[in-house]
Amino acid sequence: MAHPLRFARLGYCRLRCPDLAKSLSFYRDLVGLGVARQDDDSAWLRCSDKPYDLILEAGATAGLSGVGFELENDGELDKGFTHLAALGLAPAWATAEQNAAQQVARSLRFADPVTGLEIDFYAGQAKAGTPYQTPHTKIARLGHVVMNVTDLPAAHDFWVGQLGFAVSDRVEGLAEWLRCWPNPLHHSLALLQHSANTLHHINFMVTDIDDIGGAMNRLKAADVPIVFGPGRHLPSTSIFLYFLDPDGNSMEFSFGMEEFAEQDARAARELEHKAEVMDIWGSRPDPRFGKGSPIVAHHG
Repeated sequence: MAHPLRFARLGYCRLRCPDLAKSLSFYRDLVGLGVARQDDDSAWLRCSDKPYDLILEAGATAGLSGVGFELENDGELDKGFTHLAALGLAPAWATAEQNAAQQVARSLRFADPVTGLEIDFYAGQAKAGTPYQTPHTKIARLGHVVMNVTDLPAAHDFWVGQLGFAVSDRVEGLAEWLRCWPNPLHHSLALLQHSANTLHHINFMVTDIDDIGGAMNRLKAADVPIVFGPGRHLPSTSIFLYFLDPDGNSMEFSFGMEEFAEQDARAARELEHKAEVMDIWGSRPDPRFGKGSPIVAHHG
């Protein structure tokens, strides 16, 4: 398949939070993210060598308000602008002030035509000035974001057909796990057919299987709902644990993930529609799993 752009990684997610202080406390103290900076309206949190990985924004209602993908270099960003403009998606370059705030050389923004979600493409992000210090769970990176979408075929056409994401695995008519090619991780984005456009979950990849067990006990002690796991996914082979944030959004810690070579990678698998796809160990999710807040549509 054609890959019009070369992506480096999923860079960050933005979450709208009705109680910013409560959400900040949760992600800092229980999840283990570090605070890069904060003000009255936002908190920029990190779990890697990058300046930030999750942005919390004050808002009247909870929602997924944006995602950012880092392209491999400045030339790819120029290609991205031209490509998006040709698709009629009206990309807009960020101002110098906006780029400085995001600590990137250049960036552009446009809207997902299926859900309205704001998407940032950027290049030239420097590493953070100080190492990420974890208070407990040894998080390695922001892993992926998963969205519920009302029109999976249209979402597939956008992310795969137009942006060149690669399908790693799929369940016909229900789910697709996508990698932002040529990033090797099994998926940086996944799409699930649903009755509404909402956040399904955000993932943080940890460095040791003991982080999964330790996190489970710590979260339980703090009365944080565990809604799925621990278990092992069939598609990515990851060991997982899902829990809820203060707004009912599912968050995931995972350890291990299949990786793909840039060339001659295995073909996407067609998986059966059965519970064991989600957990080969046989656990079943809580009904609250994946019932996250709405995707906040961009209105220009």
